[in-house]
Amino acid sequence: MIAGRYTLGRELGRGGMGAVYLARDEVLGREVALKRIGMLPGESSPDLARAEREARLAAMLNHPHVVSVFDVVADQDHQWLVMEYVEGESLAERIRTGGGLDHAEAAQVMWQVADGLASAHQAGITHRDVKPSNILLTTDGQAKLTDFGIARSQADVSLTQTGLVTGSPAYLAPEVASGSGAGAASDVWSLGATLFHVLTGRPPYDVSANMIGGLYKIVHEEPPRLADAGAFEELLRVTMAKDPAQRWPMERVRDRLAQIRRDPAAVGVTSTQVLAGEQAPATEVLAPIAPAGPAGPAEPTDDKRGAPWLWLAGLGAALVAVVLALTLTGDDTPEPTAGEPTSDSPSSRPTSDSPTTTSPTVDTRAEVTDFITTYLATVTTDRRAAFAMLTPGFQADSGGFGSYSGFWRTIESATPSDIEVDPEALTVSYDVAYRTTDGDDTSDSVNLRLQRSGDGYLIAGES
Repeated sequence: MIAGRYTLGRELGRGGMGAVYLARDEVLGREVALKRIGMLPGESSPDLARAEREARLAAMLNHPHVVSVFDVVADQDHQWLVMEYVEGESLAERIRTGGGLDHAEAAQVMWQVADGLASAHQAGITHRDVKPSNILLTTDGQAKLTDFGIARSQADVSLTQTGLVTGSPAYLAPEVASGSGAGAASDVWSLGATLFHVLTGRPPYDVSANMIGGLYKIVHEEPPRLADAGAFEELLRVTMAKDPAQRWPMERVRDRLAQIRRDPAAVGVTSTQVLAGEQAPATEVLAPIAPAGPAGPAEPTDDKRGAPWLWLAGLGAALVAVVLALTLTGDDTPEPTAGEPTSDSPSSRPTSDSPTTTSPTVDTRAEVTDFITTYLATVTTDRRAAFAMLTPGFQADSGGFGSYSGFWRTIESATPSDIEVDPEALTVSYDVAYRTTDGDDTSDSVNLRLQRSGDGYLIAGES
């Protein structure tokens, strides 16, 4: 009996921060899930500050696609999180036994997960361990995100040990795999990596045999792509983009998944056909994604890429923590299937007898329009990523990140309209409707100068 109220039953699963048990609430007469919290990998005594933080973050979220938290109780110097019991199986288990999902089911499941993550991001919470085993599927088809044990709030002082890389290696964003902090954009990458797993039946990176090599690939190589992912091809590109500033915000990912979910014409080849060897998508490395935002900091030079041991030495301390986390979380990698997908699949892209051409001017207008739309969607959800979409000069003119963030934290949404682009002068003007965090509505007319940066753009100033 835990806290004189919960009768502990069988173990339901084991995550990076401890085991989860089925229990019975003797007061309300219902089944719940109990998790002992506050334990760090390799430690024998609880971290009470971490336990309180995990409980607080989990309780902040009240969403149909996030496992609900009912209570946190103390019993014999241990903290227990009392959660909703979800009857069903994890997404990892579903894929392990049945292979990749049909595109229709993939859209349904991933839309629900993205909806839950979008709600978390709006609350200022980054999950930091999005993967198939942390997505629970109920018997009636609902998907619920669980295990916020290593989540972070933007307002929290970090409780993470120096050099500790948190998350499951196969789904880590490049910036996290290299030892940097995780943000909302890192969750977007992990969602894309999970989508890759959902579609193919395997993770995008195999880290089971060589974790160091796998992490090196995540940081330094272009992400794997699916040549015939149908409507999901775009989503894989804009979620698994190496530069965090180029990734779509979670709200936009969710909305695109909702469109695919509602539009049967957007659904491509099914996983059943893939497993049978019919129209199997080939995995290949394609050209980098056309940016949804500017390129941000420059990639390492060739001589730095040619010195992997410098990078590996800096990762050493973090790698120890990853090994510990992987040992406790288990492996999401499914059992090998009888056959690998072939590379001779026909493209699912529509074709025409007379291909059309688009002028550079039209392309520039479309690119700038998409850039501005993405910037305004990003700035209200991830101000740090949006600040990176400004040139260094304009960052300074804006008063630095503190001043910039001070204004944008008061804005709940920014919706552009009447976007007009001058491709020659590389300027853009638009009207924008603001909704403040106090619920007030206001509007403004904006004129900006842009600067090309690689294949994308940066905001260089006001015109």
